Amino acid sequence: MNLDEIKKVLNKQLNQDLSDGKKRNLVFWYDEDSEFVEDIDKIELENAKLLKLSGNNAFKIKYHLEKLDTDSNYLIYSSGPKPFPRDNWLLDIVKYSTEFSTDKTTVIMRDLGVRAVELKDVFKKYLKFFNAKDRYNKFSSYGITEYNSNRVHIGILSALCKLNYPSLEDVVKTVILGEVEDENKHLESIEKYGDKKVLWKLIRERYGYHFEEDSIEKLLILLMVAHVESELNIKEFPSTWQSALPVKEKKAEAIVFLNHFMNHEVDGKIYDDLADRIEKVLKVDEYITKWPIDDYLYCDTFRVFDEVIIQNIISRLIDGTGEFENYLNIISQRRTGHWYKKYKAEYSALMHAIELLKLESQFEGNIPQKVSIEMLDQYSKEYYLFDYHYRKFCLAYQEIDSETFIKLSEKVENTYVYWFLNELSNKWSMSVEDAFAHEYRIQGINQQKNFYTNVIKKHVENNDRVFVIISDALRYEAAKELMDILNTERRGQVEIEYMQGVVPSYTKLGMASLLPYKSIEYNNKGDFVLDGISTMGTENRGKILKTVCEDSIAITYDTLKDMKRAEFREILGGKKLVYIYHNRIDNMGHNNESDVFEYVEKTILDIKGLISALVNNLSAINIYVTSDHGFIYQRTGLNESDKLSKGDIDSIEEGRRFILTTESKKKESTLSIPMTYILNNTELKAVVPRGNNRFKIKGDGSKFAHEGIALQEIVIPLVKFKNSKKNTFEVRKVEVKLTNITRKLTNRITYLEFFQTQKVEDKVIPLRLKLYFEDEHGDRISNENIIIADSTSERPEQRTYREKFTLKDLKYDKGKKYYLVLEDEDESVEKIYQKIGFNIDLVFADDFGF
Repeated sequence: MNLDEIKKVLNKQLNQDLSDGKKRNLVFWYDEDSEFVEDIDKIELENAKLLKLSGNNAFKIKYHLEKLDTDSNYLIYSSGPKPFPRDNWLLDIVKYSTEFSTDKTTVIMRDLGVRAVELKDVFKKYLKFFNAKDRYNKFSSYGITEYNSNRVHIGILSALCKLNYPSLEDVVKTVILGEVEDENKHLESIEKYGDKKVLWKLIRERYGYHFEEDSIEKLLILLMVAHVESELNIKEFPSTWQSALPVKEKKAEAIVFLNHFMNHEVDGKIYDDLADRIEKVLKVDEYITKWPIDDYLYCDTFRVFDEVIIQNIISRLIDGTGEFENYLNIISQRRTGHWYKKYKAEYSALMHAIELLKLESQFEGNIPQKVSIEMLDQYSKEYYLFDYHYRKFCLAYQEIDSETFIKLSEKVENTYVYWFLNELSNKWSMSVEDAFAHEYRIQGINQQKNFYTNVIKKHVENNDRVFVIISDALRYEAAKELMDILNTERRGQVEIEYMQGVVPSYTKLGMASLLPYKSIEYNNKGDFVLDGISTMGTENRGKILKTVCEDSIAITYDTLKDMKRAEFREILGGKKLVYIYHNRIDNMGHNNESDVFEYVEKTILDIKGLISALVNNLSAINIYVTSDHGFIYQRTGLNESDKLSKGDIDSIEEGRRFILTTESKKKESTLSIPMTYILNNTELKAVVPRGNNRFKIKGDGSKFAHEGIALQEIVIPLVKFKNSKKNTFEVRKVEVKLTNITRKLTNRITYLEFFQTQKVEDKVIPLRLKLYFEDEHGDRISNENIIIADSTSERPEQRTYREKFTLKDLKYDKGKKYYLVLEDEDESVEKIYQKIGFNIDLVFADDFGF
């Protein structure tokens, strides 16, 4: 409590001008309720002394004042009531002195600037609260200017909950949060220094709480039932829940409160535990089985809604119910729900399983036989999506700690491995069998072995600086994802092409084929030699580059990845031709094949970061990303019975998917490809399995493999990134506009429509918005909604979003402005996307001060 006002009044009385022959000023202060016992010594007196009067020292004080010190000004303080005249030993002194009178409540109100005397009883009940300096200062810091009883109550409760501003909503939330702790400290503080009954009175008035018992659990039930009812689309609301609903006119407050609670970045995590508890009390799982998904599609109060939706879609997929677009729409709707982050892996696995099974249904279980160039083209446009969705499914499935997905994973595995991989590999082998027996080349397709001549040579001859990133085993589908990411995150032009890769599709030949050369030889050590220089190792590759460009370098990604800008520029500055070798996927595939897909993800991030470093540190313009080979992968390994025996073929070199030999023997289920397509004067042939099989060799490798001619192995990606400052290649987000014409709200529950003005495509990326209403002071007055504007559809109706807003039950001034706020959640600084002014003219509002 601030004692300055008391000090000011006392010193004025003690130092007033003397009259009537007085030689000094004496002031008596009878503190009848002992309110200032602990504060009296803190009051600094000017030109005066303090004497404390107790029950048995009156005569001593009388002697002191009339004999020992007759000149000094004195404050005589008593912590008890003023005695009756006949019992007052100091009566004669009192008669020629003055008296000071005050009480703590008056001092507190005066100090806080409270002029409403009718609030004295309200402040008096909180004297214990104001006795502590920290609590007093906290309340004072709120800067309340216009007081009423509710504002005092809420201010006290807010201070006891250690809030930075007075808010009943946050008081209630803080008390609720305390329920997950061993002891509810804030509620204990309210009981000790505030008034618990006042808290529950305010809760009843604000949120329509109607139970006789003051119970946090019942309050949670009331709030959550109100929220559920607002989002369910059912004709008959369960009767047991009906009785828990708040009174009708306060339902909006309950809904908004819970919406703010569950969507709070920190408190939302605690909400989850509380919601799980109430979900069991309400037996939600027993009701939800009776309702179709459409009835609770937008309801996210409890996790069981998401769990049942996930299980329902899984069951339908396993049963072969082909409503794929409907399932994807359901998942899309759930993305803005509270529990989506908890079940992100499950929804991701579902989405990619749906996409994969949808693709299969489009082919009706049969990949058509086509000529080789058509199959290559079809792979680059559509077939690769099987590989992509399978990879994404496997990654999500690894994160799921539940048996729910086991049967679906088996169906995905059967579809991808035992239908798609086998079907595509066999049809592809049939289309190239005769042609590849004579020449390993498909007319009209760029060849990996001509990469330098066809792609890089022109830059070197024009004295342009060019960077080549070669990522070991980066297959086409992953490179396509990389291209899409670059298109949405970096200014510049990005394209992807493909080349027919070499066979055997393994590292040492793939890497050799990407370098400049006139001729390639295979020496007796099993190495590939370009114009007399071995291609093994980064150092040798650097020597080969210098034969065409002196200002060149071959370097590994691992050498560059941790370099600072100065080191980066020192190593690569001035270089015209730079080959950067990256090895994550192939390295992991041969050492821990179960983690290959995880390292595909890391590879994409690595390359994206490397491109940023090249652009930012070296102003790189021409960057190419390619690979030595791809790979085939299946989560469940091959059985030994599925592997081929190499028989009596005399091999010079061999692997799981190839045999190099000079023999011309024909082996069943294999193709024999002359190596003359790349090596001069050779009798070598590459014998590779038809389809998806492997040869029987020692060691692991039944899941991850390459070296053969499967499309996944030999369709070599070529991502072309050209850095540009032109606006044409600048990344921008889609626009979202409010389509409602009126800017006046007349109902507490309002629906507004928003339109995504353009579809998501190259350089036009999605926009994620949080929407809510606020008053002119920035205080939120409604629930929050999320819009994820990421539609790729040409149809306007599929780019329209209808959102439901529930306003708090407040007293709105129809003459003031309120604002619909559109907040870009992905922005870290300038989050406000748009603010749109509204007038609010409602029929009913309460009289709360906050």
